[in-house]
Amino acid sequence: MRSSRLRLLAAAGITLATLALTACEDGTGTQDEGAGAPTATATADTPADSPSDGTGSGSGPGSDKSSESGGGKDGSKDGGKDEGADGGKDTDGGTGTSGGSDDPQRRVACNGSNTTVTARPVPRPLNHMLITVRNTGSKLCDLTYYPVLRFDEMQWVPQPVEESKPQAVVSLNPGESAYAGVLLSAADGSGDGGTTGHKLTVGFQGRTPNSNGGPSAIPSLPAKGVYYDSSLTVTYWQQSMDDALTY
Repeated sequence: MRSSRLRLLAAAGITLATLALTACEDGTGTQDEGAGAPTATATADTPADSPSDGTGSGSGPGSDKSSESGGGKDGSKDGGKDEGADGGKDTDGGTGTSGGSDDPQRRVACNGSNTTVTARPVPRPLNHMLITVRNTGSKLCDLTYYPVLRFDEMQWVPQPVEESKPQAVVSLNPGESAYAGVLLSAADGSGDGGTTGHKLTVGFQGRTPNSNGGPSAIPSLPAKGVYYDSSLTVTYWQQSMDDALTY
């Protein structure tokens, strides 16, 4: 009996060993699957080279890079547009041709169309009259040479006082005035052909002597008229009243 049991146990041991060996060879044996499962799950959900910040919003390094790139693009675009617009205005403002009084486009001739002209006798010096021209236009205007005077239908032109010639052209900004003095007759009575004028025409010269400078002016005279003779002379245009009445 004892030898029979020993045989049975030996046979059972051989059978178990055979089963174990077979299971190892075909891969169906018992393994610790719990150790491998988490690794497979982690690899599928979160790539090793793209770690998650745990917020689930997709705002990882990739999202930050895209946001920074977009911000830089918008910023440079807006900045360049604003700078270009402002720069254009400044440039225009800085290089514009409507500035200084030396600009030919800002200078015109003074004449009867853009000035008011008055003529009045003065008590001192004797036998003198003062002509005043005021710029009523919107641009700076130039008074060249001297006024061309004509009383009524006179056929001759009064000569200028050469000593009164200024060193530069008299220019008037809007609202400013200039003057010319007129010697009507000789104080000692040496003049001849004396007569009384009731109408005075004041002509303006252009850029060259005796050229037409534009419309004339006809200032009012005293009701009794103005007496003049062959001594009639006129000064060049002057910036000051005192200078005009010096001669």
